[in-house]
Amino acid sequence: MKTIEGLVQKIKPWLPKSHSARTAWVGALATTVTLLLLARLVPLDGRPHADWEQFLGRFHPLVVHLPIGLLMLVPVLEIAGKFRPGLKQAVGFVLGLALGACALALALGFLLAHGGGEAGPGVTRHLWSATALTIAVLLCVLARPWQSQGHVPFAYPALLTCALLVLFYTAHQGGALTHGSNYLTQYMPASLKRLSTLGAKAPPATSFYARHINPILDAKCAACHGESSVKGGLLMDSFESLMKGGQDGPVIIAGHPEQSLLLQRVMLPPDHKQFMPAEGKPPLKPEEISWIREWIQQGASPTATALAGISIREERETQPIEPVGDYGALMNEIRQLAQGQGAKLVPVSSKPQDGLILYTVDVSSNFGDAQLTQFQKFAPYIVEAELGRTAVTNASFDTLKLFTHLRALHLEETQVTGDGLAKLSSLSQLTYLNLSGTQVTAAALAPLSSMKNLRSVYLYNTPAQPAPLVGQAQPLTRNTP
Repeated sequence: MKTIEGLVQKIKPWLPKSHSARTAWVGALATTVTLLLLARLVPLDGRPHADWEQFLGRFHPLVVHLPIGLLMLVPVLEIAGKFRPGLKQAVGFVLGLALGACALALALGFLLAHGGGEAGPGVTRHLWSATALTIAVLLCVLARPWQSQGHVPFAYPALLTCALLVLFYTAHQGGALTHGSNYLTQYMPASLKRLSTLGAKAPPATSFYARHINPILDAKCAACHGESSVKGGLLMDSFESLMKGGQDGPVIIAGHPEQSLLLQRVMLPPDHKQFMPAEGKPPLKPEEISWIREWIQQGASPTATALAGISIREERETQPIEPVGDYGALMNEIRQLAQGQGAKLVPVSSKPQDGLILYTVDVSSNFGDAQLTQFQKFAPYIVEAELGRTAVTNASFDTLKLFTHLRALHLEETQVTGDGLAKLSSLSQLTYLNLSGTQVTAAALAPLSSMKNLRSVYLYNTPAQPAPLVGQAQPLTRNTP
């Protein structure tokens, strides 16, 4: 009994003396327990949930900067208050705002993860660190009055220091989810990578997968499907994980690009709900999509050093992309095309100067040279033409030469033979040309050698198909110097 009385006497100075203070501590304890149980009560199962959760959750990136700024201001006010005592009066108010901002950011972040099907070690670390930060700030709010009362004066500075450390860790985890786990190390000098063993897991450097496919996935997909975040149960940070697939099954079907979910999603119109990459991240370039398609078509090998029919010109400095003109006067016609059942013109982005994409996938078999001529009025604004598997012939080159800002042209599996291909030589912005599955000959390709910006030509399953490449990327064709 005496032992208990002695213990009570020792901790008595630490206990809140007023009824309101005791109520605040009881409320803080209940809040802490609730936060710690939150992830258990509503687990992140990696599956999308209600749309309203995603709607509210997408305000998280906006709100999350509030607690960062407010908490960084607290120690500044505490230090400045030693010289200007009036500033100390604002600390409690700022700390209270920081607590509210932490709680709001935590709630919105949880809704974003739960509603959008976000899961994975990175998401879990970010959630738990944000929870710990909110609890730490709550304790700071309750412990700060102790300092002015002379009770346990070291508690508040210690808790504030812990809160700031947790803040830095939480912000780092959030940045890794947004930009990828290698955001800080992507451009680290090779010598430092070797010292830190960061490059130990790199795939074989000589394979086509390592040189061209994996970098695309790492840059465009790893933020949602990397080590930090495994959305939809799909992990894409290694070949084995990529081939394993996610909750919807395999995303790569070797030899069958048309059945591969990954390729289907990246080829959807940008405004489609299932378009990938999602949430405003940069879409894949036409040549990147074609590399993935041909890689899948030819077996999706992790070790093959080259693909038949694909020659990639060595990287060289290219001319800056010219913005297209203002097509505002044609918007009514563009909208009518989008609502119809025929070919469509889709803006590349919200910026008109980025141009339009011509889609024919819904009417490919019925789209021929005559239909293409109907798009002449839009020619100066079209930067990409998806004419693969349509009925266009060599006559299409008379119309295509008017597409002065064209950067990517898909003619795979069409009836073109290459006669008249020289008419495209005036397209100075053209960087990508897909002629796979056509009857194009090597002789017909000769005029393309003068097109300095044309980096990628695809000739798989054509008479002009080059021999498989080995090692370094080779020139476009045998006729290119």
